[in-house]
Parts: sequence; C-alpha cells; structure tokens
Amino acid sequence: MLENIERLISEVNQIHRTYAADYFDTGRLEKINLSRTIDKIPVEHILDYRTYFNDSINYYLMAASLSGMEYFYRVKTSESINKKIAQYENNAVQYPLNAWLSDVFGCRIVLEKEEIEAIEDIIDDWTSLYGVKDWYKIEKEGYRAFHICFKNKNNYFFPWELQIWEVADVENNIKASKR
Repeated sequence: MLENIERLISEVNQIHRTYAADYFDTGRLEKINLSRTIDKIPVEHILDYRTYFNDSINYYLMAASLSGMEYFYRVKTSESINKKIAQYENNAVQYPLNAWLSDVFGCRIVLEKEEIEAIEDIIDDWTSLYGVKDWYKIEKEGYRAFHICFKNKNNYFFPWELQIWEVADVENNIKASKR
C-alpha cells in the first residue's frame, strides 16, 4: 500500500514539473512570482492557468504510471477560484498567493485510518525526495483530511494538492465541501 501512495506522490510531482515546464518554460503562460500577495497578481493569470490546465490534465494523467490505483481528481472551477480570491483579498493581513491557493489541481485518495497513519510516519522522508512543499492535517467545519502540497521549490508554479481522506470521513467531507 505505501508503495502505491509513494508512486502516486511521485507521479503527481512529476506531472507538476512537466506541466510547469511545458507551459511556463515555453512562454505559453507568463511567469509571475506567486509569493506575492493577490493585489500584485492579475486574476487573469490565475484563470488562464486554470483554463490551460483543465484542457490538458487528462493527457498528463494518461502518460503517468498510475494504473491499478484508485484516485480522483479535479481542477478547481473559475467560480471557486474567484470565491477564494474574494475571501483572501479582503483579509487585513495579506498572505502570498501560493500560500493559500494550493489547490487549483487536487488529487484525492481514500484510505483506511491505519494506512494514513503509516503515511504520516514516512511523509517527512518523502518531502525532499518528491518536491513536497508542505503537509498538514485539517479538521474544519466537518471536513477531516491529510493534505500534501506540491510546489517544486519554484514560486512561479502554482502549488497542487493531494488530499488523503479516511474512509469513515468521506460522507462528511463531501457535505462540507459543498458548503
């Protein structure tokens, strides 16, 4: 089981790097430093990234070595991105965009509690190996999960997120996500 999770983390990280190179290094998308606050980053840049990514993600996933693994993914909707921007641009304290918009792309797996605990025991080893930016547990308004964020140490690439849900939390997490 841990081998499959490690493979998923490795593949998502590789897709992140490849997509970023295909779009940012070729000039299809402008490089803008995402460690700036939202008032310094054009919303159009974020929405363009989302549109290009939404149009191409299936090609990247088909090329990945993910056969035999059950996972779900989604590209955040423009509406959801705008809602999140409105929420954060009005904060008295402004945070870098790449600190709070880490989920334009989200991949999700559902595991048993014991499997999640095994990941928690080894995640620090995987952090530097696979370009993991951050990981944390979240328990908020009926939602419980373990999140892993990918950044590849580059402030021009939007972070991505792998959400690990416990089987027992699926129903509540779906309800909480609809709010």
